[in-house]
Amino acid sequence: MSFYFYLARCSDDSLYSGYCKDLANREKTHNEGKGAKYTRARRPVEIIYSEKFATRSEAMQREAAVKKLTKIEKEKLAERDQV
Repeated sequence: MSFYFYLARCSDDSLYSGYCKDLANREKTHNEGKGAKYTRARRPVEIIYSEKFATRSEAMQREAAVKKLTKIEKEKLAERDQV
């Protein structure tokens, strides 16, 4: 089973980071208002970047590391490789 770290762009142009097992389902969940509290008021969201990991722990560690980056650094990361 694979896990993903992702960046999602919200309707207010902010970025949300998270991890999941299924990117398409996670984007759908966010857009149905059932995802994170942060994204509920910022719909629609679009997953713009992802990285694949073998374990949930690795995906969570990557999420924690990226959350420490500035928005500019996150934007540069997202520009490297679109989903």
